[in-house]
Amino acid sequence: MEEKTDTQTEQSTEAQAEQQTDIFLWANQTDARKNDLDIELFLFNKNYTPYSMPVAGSVEQQLRPLFLFDYINQVNLGAGTGLSVRDYELSEAEENVLLRTDLEKVGRAETLIHLIEHERSDIVEFSEAEHEFKRMKGIVARFTDKSNPDTVFYTVKLIAQGQVLKSALAWEFADGKFGAFRAEVGFKVPDDNQVLIVGTDIFAFSPGKFERMFGYEYKKQVIADQKVAEIQQQYNLSFPEGLDLNALVKERKKTINKLQKLEIGAVKQEQVLDYADEMQLELMSDDAGAIIIMDGTDLDTFVNLINEDYIESKITGKRYEIKSKKLLGEPEGEPPRG
Repeated sequence: MEEKTDTQTEQSTEAQAEQQTDIFLWANQTDARKNDLDIELFLFNKNYTPYSMPVAGSVEQQLRPLFLFDYINQVNLGAGTGLSVRDYELSEAEENVLLRTDLEKVGRAETLIHLIEHERSDIVEFSEAEHEFKRMKGIVARFTDKSNPDTVFYTVKLIAQGQVLKSALAWEFADGKFGAFRAEVGFKVPDDNQVLIVGTDIFAFSPGKFERMFGYEYKKQVIADQKVAEIQQQYNLSFPEGLDLNALVKERKKTINKLQKLEIGAVKQEQVLDYADEMQLELMSDDAGAIIIMDGTDLDTFVNLINEDYIESKITGKRYEIKSKKLLGEPEGEPPRG
């Protein structure tokens, strides 16, 4: 395969930059026609299956303020206060910084938009009896320009199931009296800006909700990859054919979370095996002294060992796995332990 020259690489980078949405231009242009846009709503569940969401005339006037106006206002206000747009994968959430990423990097979001745009005939109308609102994860508002139907963008909000009312569990106050909640289900639409999708760009106005919405944990995975590299340098591990540490970690969210603050190397190779024997844990080594990791369970045990997550009670002799630790300071008057 022919390698790219430096000039070709620069041209590719420039082309990619040109394709990225100018969020400030988008806000100005959208502000000018915001009352002429058509709006469609879709619910989507935890499997990212969309359902059409018909709305009554009584809430139509709320749609633009809830799903559009505040996005425009935040960007326009930011334009005057030095708001900068940075790549989500390379930056941290800061004041006056809007994080963006490519739609193709966020597989669940890309799938959801594809279904709405290209498989509309398969999308059915939401029904509480058939689909259950408690299974719904979020709402997508799809905006189109009446004068230019090819101009499409979306805002997306996470549903807070804690703010959902079920008819059997709720009362309402009407006509001066408390009575049974008459609707099948009720919920509060979030009034904060969360996610905007324009073209091939996703703008995370609320990074935390964006991550929960689409299960996008790129930064955690980057840190986990760094920790995996450190583990491979510090420890001699053995895996079945066709399996390695990176592959195992990527499939285990629990392990990825544990690796975020893990101190690598404090517990040495020999100490890991001694510690496992002391705690009566099934972690083996081969003839060369490599620690054998056969599956995810072995991996969890190994990670817990190097994080010193097992203790034996001096009082009862029972063994425990520690879920959370807080390091205590040295006793008063005692010299620090080296």
